[in-house]
Amino acid sequence: MDRLKGWAGTACAALMMAGAAQAQSWNQVAPNAPGQRPAFDGQTRIAEARSNVGFRSVTIAEGLENPWGLAFLPDGRMLVTERAGRLRIVTPDGAVSPAVAGLPPIMVKGQGGLLDVALDPRHASNGLIYWSYSEPQADGTNNTAVARGRLVDGAVPRVEDVQTIFHQAPSLDSTLHFGGRLVFARDGKLFVTLGDRSIPAGRMQAQQMNSLLGKVVRINPDGSVPRDNPFVGTAGVRPEIWSYGHRNVQGAAINPATGELWEVEHGVRGGDELNISRKSSDYGWPTIAYGIEYNGNAITGDITVKQGMEQPVYYWDPVIAPSGMAFYTGALFPSWKGSLFIGGLRSAALVRLSLNGDRVVGEERFLLEQGERIRVVVQGPEGALYLLTDDPKGRLFKLVPG
Repeated sequence: MDRLKGWAGTACAALMMAGAAQAQSWNQVAPNAPGQRPAFDGQTRIAEARSNVGFRSVTIAEGLENPWGLAFLPDGRMLVTERAGRLRIVTPDGAVSPAVAGLPPIMVKGQGGLLDVALDPRHASNGLIYWSYSEPQADGTNNTAVARGRLVDGAVPRVEDVQTIFHQAPSLDSTLHFGGRLVFARDGKLFVTLGDRSIPAGRMQAQQMNSLLGKVVRINPDGSVPRDNPFVGTAGVRPEIWSYGHRNVQGAAINPATGELWEVEHGVRGGDELNISRKSSDYGWPTIAYGIEYNGNAITGDITVKQGMEQPVYYWDPVIAPSGMAFYTGALFPSWKGSLFIGGLRSAALVRLSLNGDRVVGEERFLLEQGERIRVVVQGPEGALYLLTDDPKGRLFKLVPG
């Protein structure tokens, strides 16, 4: 029996009241690497911002098993992935569909499972959706993969004409650092973020150009390689690569002001990063990094700056464990327009960054009192912020003025 069947047709109307953010002590917590210094002023521990915006939290659906991705359909319904391998359709009033049928085999273990979901830019005419997932291999290894299919409504919705359009290579025996965020650019190309898989066999491959570990790749919607990718025709280099030297990018979004891809990635103990993923650029991992190893040792000689490697726009030590992110462009919260919102897992917070061009000029944190791991933040069509919590009984809720 479907786990959600008993309540799927009932809207979860519980309201949780929340006001403007209160002063918090997060910016005074000691860093893991106190001897490290930022490369420029404002790169970390920026002044706390106070937007003094009142809002309330409205729960839409509960009982979602570790939800990971969210995308709005044209009619206002939402596609929501559960890491356990299920794709759901959720209505605005909280009705949750049975699991969408037709997905390929998915390895559900550790951080692996069904990850992000996105609509084709021409979804209204072709019905295509895309999803990322951990793909099992016959030899016991696995990798991040991307598939697409045509969404068909029904009592049990399904995807048809399914094609796996991308496979990360090489495959490894690891259950960590899949990356997996999907973002369509203005030109219709698809960005896919790929982790380093965490284990030693994968970590160093973030710097190896014949490997797709620790990379951001750019592909056409059918999985082919765009002719204008930066490394097309370069011997020994995977042509899908857009940028490299990444650890585990779990949040990404197009900056509406510039059209560039911004991303957030997990550090170790300290060193979470906000970057602008630019073509052919090297973001340093694991050669340079902020923070320290989990065992307390230095990361690759405690080097944080090296010529030819990009510095993060901003970094956190201690970590926030960043996940989904969204630039706010709506009208419901005028004071937040232009802000970048990031879901925090370890920090159990919704993080708002005030920006001035490519620089962070203020940081504010919300929802700390709820103690929930924020996996996803997406702006809805009406301007509300929609969030998913990472929990075996995760919930979908939205922030509205109040």
